[in-house]
Amino acid sequence: MKNSKSEIWLIAGLRTPFAKVDKDFKDKDALHLSIPVVQEMIKRDSLSPNLFIWGSVAPNLGYSNLAREILMDAELDQSIPALTTIMACSTSMMAAIEAAGLISEEEVALVGGVESMSRVQLGLNQNFSDWLRRLFQSKTLADKFSKLKDLSFGDIRLFIPSVTNRTTGLSMGEHSEITTKRLNIDRERQDEIALNSHQNYIKGRNNGFFDDLILSLDGVEEDKIPRENTSLEQLAKLNPVFDKESGNGSLTAGNSSLLTDGAAGLWVCGSKAKEKFSDESYAVQLIDWEIAAVNIEKEGLLMATTFAIPRLMARHNLRYDNIDLWEVHEAFGSQVAANVQLLEDKNHLKKVGVSFDFGAFPWDHLNPNGGSIAIGHPFGATGARIINQSIKELAQMGPGKKAVVSVCADGGLGTVMLLES
Repeated sequence: MKNSKSEIWLIAGLRTPFAKVDKDFKDKDALHLSIPVVQEMIKRDSLSPNLFIWGSVAPNLGYSNLAREILMDAELDQSIPALTTIMACSTSMMAAIEAAGLISEEEVALVGGVESMSRVQLGLNQNFSDWLRRLFQSKTLADKFSKLKDLSFGDIRLFIPSVTNRTTGLSMGEHSEITTKRLNIDRERQDEIALNSHQNYIKGRNNGFFDDLILSLDGVEEDKIPRENTSLEQLAKLNPVFDKESGNGSLTAGNSSLLTDGAAGLWVCGSKAKEKFSDESYAVQLIDWEIAAVNIEKEGLLMATTFAIPRLMARHNLRYDNIDLWEVHEAFGSQVAANVQLLEDKNHLKKVGVSFDFGAFPWDHLNPNGGSIAIGHPFGATGARIINQSIKELAQMGPGKKAVVSVCADGGLGTVMLLES
């Protein structure tokens, strides 16, 4: 729930184009994806932040405070406090929420996130790492040789980070297959959501929607994942990737978001600081937010937003069709379908603890310029990307319009915002 008593505004920022892992940005690490975004935002809006918050999901062994390293390498004023945050796919949305609770009405925060899936750093198995550290601590050659007996050859291996939940050992896709089967979500509906994502994105790109939200990087000027010519027939030909054995798998590379490289940032400011931005900036008010967590075995890994959204909307006596814009992160087409199915399920809403009549979900208000299936999903950057789109879309609708922005996250977590133009 929103705990900031002051008026908070969100100003659209910038992002890199998003590219599939090991493709266009395969040589860019998290720092070098982020720095151009930060520098260009400061140059474009001609101001310096009072606070800098950035996040990334994949860790780097060379530093712990990514935000401070970006600030230093981008040559920002070193008197600006910088902190790093992480909440899986909700990382950069959490950065915005944190900033909203930290700044005063005169202050501005620059927030965002990044993911370089092409440059994920490998480490050593923990036992091998411990053994090496003790070996280097040995004072004499005899001590070093004595340590050899403590080494198990089974421990001489790399630690390779994977896109799996540590507790269950299952990937987000495998968890989503479980939820998909439990809720009987069919393959065709998942493919329809994926197709709409691509078609809406292409329409938005052709209309110039992304022109002032994306900066060119190393000659790459637009997102590289969207497929202009995809169809339901093509999507239907793809094989399941997370359940290949049962014969009932339905999540494919076509109806799932892909591993992606990219960075994105936005501005968070108090009511008086809003005057620092030009009239051409896209600005909306952050009315409220909700953060939720669920039991992943009982509810599903990516279902926390189905608890957060009803609680948020019930506080404001809003029905689903009172919301002019729905921006929902598309980890998978099945997850979007599952989210909406539960939002309309009265038994589920009773479990959430609300009795408000929200009505039917307005599918025609969902992700009008495409979502993560088409655009890509660099974990730490997705929150800022989806907020920036929402800000521009809502601002262009005119005063008094409302948006709900929803991001599900690994670990049974989720974050939701209520915005108003």
